[in-house]
Amino acid sequence: MPAPIKFAYWVPNVSGGLVTSTIEQRTDWGYEYNRELAVLAENNGFEYALSQVRYMASYGAEYQHESTSFSLALLLATERLKVIAAVHPGLWHPGVLAKLGATADHLSHGRFAVNVVSGWFKDEFTALGEPWLEHDERYRRAEEFIRALRQIWTEDHTELAGDFYRLRDFSLKPKPLNTPERPHPEIFQGGNSTAARAMAGRVSDWYFSNGRDFDGVVEQLTDVRAAARQAGRTAPKFGLNGFLIARDTEAEARDTLREIVAKADREAVDGFGAAVKQAGRSTPDGKGMWENSTFEDLVQYNDGFRTGLIGTPEQVAERIVAYRKLGVDLLLLGFLHYHEEVAYFGKRVLPLVRELEARLGDNEPEPAARPA
Repeated sequence: MPAPIKFAYWVPNVSGGLVTSTIEQRTDWGYEYNRELAVLAENNGFEYALSQVRYMASYGAEYQHESTSFSLALLLATERLKVIAAVHPGLWHPGVLAKLGATADHLSHGRFAVNVVSGWFKDEFTALGEPWLEHDERYRRAEEFIRALRQIWTEDHTELAGDFYRLRDFSLKPKPLNTPERPHPEIFQGGNSTAARAMAGRVSDWYFSNGRDFDGVVEQLTDVRAAARQAGRTAPKFGLNGFLIARDTEAEARDTLREIVAKADREAVDGFGAAVKQAGRSTPDGKGMWENSTFEDLVQYNDGFRTGLIGTPEQVAERIVAYRKLGVDLLLLGFLHYHEEVAYFGKRVLPLVRELEARLGDNEPEPAARPA
């Protein structure tokens, strides 16, 4: 049986919570709330946290803390939690980020990670006076960024003559920690497009998917693993986004979802949808993030409802383990009321997940097909 599934949570360092809705969200974007949440999460089964990043106010997220500095603050407030900082090539130079990452890794005893975001928000780049590249060019830049970052973290006298970055006899000291678990800070990458999947197979340690059902996960896993085989490397681990609504009864959970959607901030959701669908459809094959997302999907802005983690603790646990059997290594979760629901997850859902995993046969193969 593969290793038990891991759990991460979206750090709510952006105002508005994880759903674009006027429903009450007992969640706060400030540091004190998030510091307490990080400690709570690491004590309730969460191994990772992902700090979001937006650089300008937009689409219901009027206020936000920058991701790398916020991640370091959370690392220093915890003992075991690994914190992933989202960063954008084009707004960061890989050498500068490598230096920040090495320092954060030493200060946290090897718990720093990055999520390289190719970018969907055109206005964010143009408002800062930076060029906006076409879709596949953004992924080419992101791939070059990752190659540069890994080389700086693991080699001396780095040389790179790329299309986007140039390094000439560049050495970084100290390097990040090299541990038995990982030779450098883990590098995550998102994106659902053909270019994203191919890039993940070639260079990334982890691939993050937007919310997907079983068939969608199988499709993406197949493509990423094929790209890795073609590149002659081990396939990246697979992370899946999901918005979790676990309640004592299924009716209660479904009612919560209906209320979230019924109270959606329509103007903000429509504005976000127009921006991201343009990005998804700009791919050469029209196959990208959000290209077929409905209004309901976009209320949770990474399609988290589509993963279907909604119901009783038993129902949610069964679905989580079904995803694990498909090959999902990590679930990246969002919640409506973070403090209460992270504690509920640790008490009511996680023990059931571990019990179900323990029941699986030691020699049961990891399928690449949808469970019955």
